[in-house]
Amino acid sequence: MGTVTSYFGQLCGQEKKKEEERLLRANDRPFNFSYHYANNAIKTSKYNIFTFLPLNLFEQFRRLANAYFLFLFCLQLIPQISSLSWFTTMVPLILVLAITAVKDASDDINRHNSDKQVNNRKVEVLLDGELRNEKWMTVQVGDIIKLENNQFVTADLLLLSSSEPLNLVYVETPPNNRLDKFKGALTVNQNTFSLDNDKLLLRGCTLRNTEWCFGLVIFGGPDTKLMQNSGKTTFKRTSIDHLMNVLVLSIFGFLASMCSALAIGNAVWEVKDGSTFTVFLPREKGANAALTSFLTFWSYVIVLNTVVPISLYVSVEIIRLGNSFFINWDRKMYYPKNDTPAQARTTTLNEELGQIKYIFSDKTGTLTQNIMAFNKCSINGKAYGELFDMSGHRVEITERVDFSWNQLADPKFIFHDFSLVETVREGNQEANAFFRLLALCHTVMPEEKKEGELFYQAQSPDEGALVTAARNFGFVFRSRTPETITVVEMGQHVTYELLAVLDFNNVRKRMSVIVRGPDGKITLYCKGADTILYERLESSCAKLMNITTRHLNEYAGDGLRTLVLAYKDLDERYMKEWKQRHHLASIAMDGREEQLDELYEEIEKDLVLLGATAVEDKLQDGVPQTIEQLAKADIKIWVLTGDKQETAENIGYSCNMLREEMKEIFVVAANTAEGVKEELRIARRKMSPSAAEEPSVVTSRAGLFWMEKKETVQDETVEGDYGLIINGHSLAYALDKSLQMELLRTACMCQTVICCRVTPLQKAQVVQLVKKYKQAITLAIGDGANDVSMIKAAHIGVGISGQEGMQAVLSSDFSFGQFRYLQRLLLVHGRWSYLRMCKFLQYFFYKNFTFTFVHFWYAFFCGFSAQTVYDEWFITLYNLVYTALPVLGLSIFDQDVNDRWSFQYPQLYAPGQLNQYFNKKAFVRCMMHSCYSSIILFFIPWAAMYDTVRDDGKDIADYQSFALLAQTCLIIVVSAQLCLDTHYWTAVNQFFVWGSLAAYFAVTFTMYSNGMFLIFTSIFPFIGTARNSLNQPNVWLTILLASLLCILPVVAFRFIVIQLRPTINDKVRENMRKNQSIDWAFLNCCRSPAHNQGFFKFPPSGRSAERSFLLTCHPVRQEDTHSNEKYMHVHAHAETDGNTHTVCLYIHTHIA
Repeated sequence: MGTVTSYFGQLCGQEKKKEEERLLRANDRPFNFSYHYANNAIKTSKYNIFTFLPLNLFEQFRRLANAYFLFLFCLQLIPQISSLSWFTTMVPLILVLAITAVKDASDDINRHNSDKQVNNRKVEVLLDGELRNEKWMTVQVGDIIKLENNQFVTADLLLLSSSEPLNLVYVETPPNNRLDKFKGALTVNQNTFSLDNDKLLLRGCTLRNTEWCFGLVIFGGPDTKLMQNSGKTTFKRTSIDHLMNVLVLSIFGFLASMCSALAIGNAVWEVKDGSTFTVFLPREKGANAALTSFLTFWSYVIVLNTVVPISLYVSVEIIRLGNSFFINWDRKMYYPKNDTPAQARTTTLNEELGQIKYIFSDKTGTLTQNIMAFNKCSINGKAYGELFDMSGHRVEITERVDFSWNQLADPKFIFHDFSLVETVREGNQEANAFFRLLALCHTVMPEEKKEGELFYQAQSPDEGALVTAARNFGFVFRSRTPETITVVEMGQHVTYELLAVLDFNNVRKRMSVIVRGPDGKITLYCKGADTILYERLESSCAKLMNITTRHLNEYAGDGLRTLVLAYKDLDERYMKEWKQRHHLASIAMDGREEQLDELYEEIEKDLVLLGATAVEDKLQDGVPQTIEQLAKADIKIWVLTGDKQETAENIGYSCNMLREEMKEIFVVAANTAEGVKEELRIARRKMSPSAAEEPSVVTSRAGLFWMEKKETVQDETVEGDYGLIINGHSLAYALDKSLQMELLRTACMCQTVICCRVTPLQKAQVVQLVKKYKQAITLAIGDGANDVSMIKAAHIGVGISGQEGMQAVLSSDFSFGQFRYLQRLLLVHGRWSYLRMCKFLQYFFYKNFTFTFVHFWYAFFCGFSAQTVYDEWFITLYNLVYTALPVLGLSIFDQDVNDRWSFQYPQLYAPGQLNQYFNKKAFVRCMMHSCYSSIILFFIPWAAMYDTVRDDGKDIADYQSFALLAQTCLIIVVSAQLCLDTHYWTAVNQFFVWGSLAAYFAVTFTMYSNGMFLIFTSIFPFIGTARNSLNQPNVWLTILLASLLCILPVVAFRFIVIQLRPTINDKVRENMRKNQSIDWAFLNCCRSPAHNQGFFKFPPSGRSAERSFLLTCHPVRQEDTHSNEKYMHVHAHAETDGNTHTVCLYIHTHIA
């Protein structure tokens, strides 16, 4: 078949194994087998039945906490050290390992099933002269296979033939950043032909609108472009993850300090008092105070191990998974038009949604609908699309242009300016050239299912709108082949020879085609951004360029997307010589892109201006309200768009990012680095005249061992709101290392920043700049492939399922159908997730530290012997059974206020941005609280039982009774503390709390029973302790006293704080309670669809000035556009008893 030379290894990043040349023969498997090419089977799973256990355990023990507890278990096997049974550590460790292993196994089973499903797909392969159905996994390099319509492409294929004219095929491609890069050369009979993506069908594509095609397998299985590019995504970790790692490391240090102190205490005790016990507890031979102290240190490492939470990470993952399900199940984030639910694609970032400070957003398809309509145009200096009266004012046109004269017109196309149709039908040369360009210069594919019924498949909505406009104005793009384009021009079929296509990309920002007309004339048609094409116009177009620029600015001011059109006639001799150089460049294996760019630059100059197009892209529903809400939450929004400045500025005003009440909106548009620097400085000095010239940069250490150096640019005080608009060329200078700090300072002083004419790379650079120097949580949101780099660069990436495919969605952490759902994702789900995670961590550390500190105080009463204060089974079950479910219930279901109040008060979002709910200070406060509780929980039972007797006069002060009393006090106090921390009670919470308490008493009475002792004498030694202790009144009084002393100070402290320094949460919750009482009073009145009357008292709850009112309610149903939820606004006119004046009350009550 020939030689295919491929640099696919280099392009796909596989530097370690770069294949220089691939030789293959069609349908010659023995020859191809000799090269040991990979077959077409794929494997994405990590384990098999034999490797799962060792590999999974190896991965799990790489986590510090798991390795630590394995080390503890080994220590417990040493009799001289351990005072605890092995199961107190082993049972929790096995449970944690098992839960994680089950999760990993489930994920890998899904991967196995997916691999199996793909590998067992069937495809027709040409073997021994006939087509046979073969599994994908058996397909080999060099095989010729047949694909049919709607089938997935089996491997990377060289297209040989198809059912379409001239062997065209239509494919739906998978999104991937690097799938569009392929270069190679095919040598057949000493002739060399260029190989690029136009000749290849890549695995993962789907064949569309093509009956059949044949292809030669070039790369199979793991060698395909899709598999080569499916590497691991960068793992994102939240700020709380980093904090937890630092805290766990600090806890290790704290544990070592406690153990050292107790070991020293043991040494002192052994020297002073230990000798008096040797009579009945003789020391082992060779033992002395130093050795005993050393062994005691390790014994206390075991006893106090609960200060290091083994189940912390597993619990965190469960909580995140639960909160992710709430996002997936939220019907208020479901977009019915496209059947698109919200999706949490990453389950490890939920709480960071509640800490966002900066949002970076694309415009087209993200803020707008990305459904384009040809609206206006400028042709040869004359503007079309608007009508002006005699005084020069715009006149609104309501009557649609009748295109019935054109049998191929699109009936859905709407245009109102009749003069443009007349100009075209009169044969105006410039107008005809204008629409001819639109009909020729594009990558649209036509589909004609019935005669005259044309459907266009466009890569972008812009192209579809422009080709449709040309179609309606008499220049109908009808069909294309690799060598020709057929257009129906005013009823006449005209076929153009396609000589070259100069593709569009984000750097060129233009596209050109070179065609030869029926008259033999060669013409280059070009369309692109005004800033790019203006540089390439011939000098004679200066006057027309000025007029067109004025029209462009008007269109952009109306928020329309614009393109400039130009053409150039080419000489036959020059074109022949240029095509030869183009062919050589296209088959070059080194520097192909650079050589082609030089050729494109050479030919795309001295163009003649035709005019400009203006396409309307309307805002999505709810965008202005969403941006307003996010701004109230003190979230700064930056828009990074490829549109021109005027268009972006108009959209900025339309969606409330730029507002008239802003003090000033700065525009940075300088063309030199010095000019950009000066404009940024002028803006900064206006916003903060007293600010220092040099930024305030704070250097700090971060990371697990404080090895990471961080530089933070401090926020500067600004009075009022400002906006900043910066052009792409200015942004290129501003992102330079010498100017990026000036850009950052100025931009971060503004409430809104709009960057125009930016490339995908610049989008990512802007995000990375803010991430690096502001140490704030960032979110990037977009809908297209050009947003992928920005989405991956931000802490959190959000993809919108839009008109540009799934590229952004598949690279994102969260996705949904419309921009307006972002406010619910952040202000509701994000804030709740952050609040729940912080509550979980505070409570988790509190209950574990309280549990452990009791051991610490007990050491002073047991000769520092490492004896445990609790029963061993209580130690084993404390975190696994007695306190596990209540804290999970709190962390999954709790909410301080409901979603409606979260929207009503976006300021509730601020504490998350400031990281107020859980930080190092909160951790220290948690430790102090635990210390206080542990003192109460140890010394109150100790004092109550000291020299105490039972009702029958028998002694109660034995070790087992004290252990039972201490652990019962502990379990009741931590449960009561959880109840205090719970704001939102559900049936699940109630069941978990009361069920856990019931489980404690049930398990305790069972384990301390005679039967268990008789069966397992050595394992359950606390025989009869529960029934003998818990039937004494003084025991229950002690439990009550300890509980009150632990809980009442917390209640009193919180009450005082709320009265003296209430937070925004406290104020809103108080308002919510008041509103709920009014809502319930109005409930019966509100349910009526018509006027209704009833009595109620206000203020409720018997407060002063209570009066009775006669109510007349006027319910009005209204739908909330943000959440699709219906509400009833009740206007209630209330007349007081004995008085004639009327008051008006407004109730906002949710109705089913």
